Amino acid sequence: MSVGSLIDSLDTDADVDNVTKAQEEGVQELRNWLDANPEINGCKTYESLSFFLRTCKFDLERTKKKLQVFYRMRAERSEWFDNCDPMLPEIQELLKLGVFLPVDGVDEHKRKVVIIRTAVHDPKRHTQNNVFKTSKMILDLLLKLEPDNCARGIVAIMDMEGVQLGHALQLNPKLIKRSVESWSAYPCQPKLLEFTNAPRHVNIFLNTFRVFMTAKIRSRVVVRRAGTTVVCKQLPRDLDGQGASYKELAMKWKKLLETHAEFYVEQGKYKSILK
Repeated sequence: MSVGSLIDSLDTDADVDNVTKAQEEGVQELRNWLDANPEINGCKTYESLSFFLRTCKFDLERTKKKLQVFYRMRAERSEWFDNCDPMLPEIQELLKLGVFLPVDGVDEHKRKVVIIRTAVHDPKRHTQNNVFKTSKMILDLLLKLEPDNCARGIVAIMDMEGVQLGHALQLNPKLIKRSVESWSAYPCQPKLLEFTNAPRHVNIFLNTFRVFMTAKIRSRVVVRRAGTTVVCKQLPRDLDGQGASYKELAMKWKKLLETHAEFYVEQGKYKSILK
């Protein structure tokens, strides 16, 4: 019986030890597979592989494909995943601005909520690739620190407050395609992509994104002129919630990245060997 079948066959009162054993068997099979395919050059820790396995619903073949895509992306997108030093001046600036802000706690469905401030940076000063790089650095650390919350999915609120033509011009079709592909490459996929504080002409811009989205992801896109449909006790005060402000969250995650600098050195070792 496969690991996935074993998990599915357990009833609701099954012994946790049986689930753990099934997961351990799956992780070992993935390790053996990675050993047999060294060009993937993926992380083999139990924490990493069990997270991929869990987010792929314990389907081993699906997990292997996800691992291949994920580590190939990290090799191909060197502009996002190489030299991920939180102390680099360009990263420090974007951390202070708060371009990507995980919210404390989870939403009503126990999913992790993140705020993506699409227009807080200055397009004349900050490259879009550095914005994406900073966002990926925060996301990578979030997955490490809160695997259980992230495994249930990510709810992304795209706050477009202050968006200008310069922000849109930074996102050419090639960069948009790469950005959308990266969402699917990560082990936890977005359950909701909500654009708020959106200008009237936002759909002209979003249509380019939709071209590269799967039908499932397109169905999860919501556009609002203001406010949010997300129910979460800790939403930032900037979104009329009761949680920490954007500024407070930015400082929190800046400090977290700085104290986990060695994590990024270790992460940098894992990416596919491209032929």
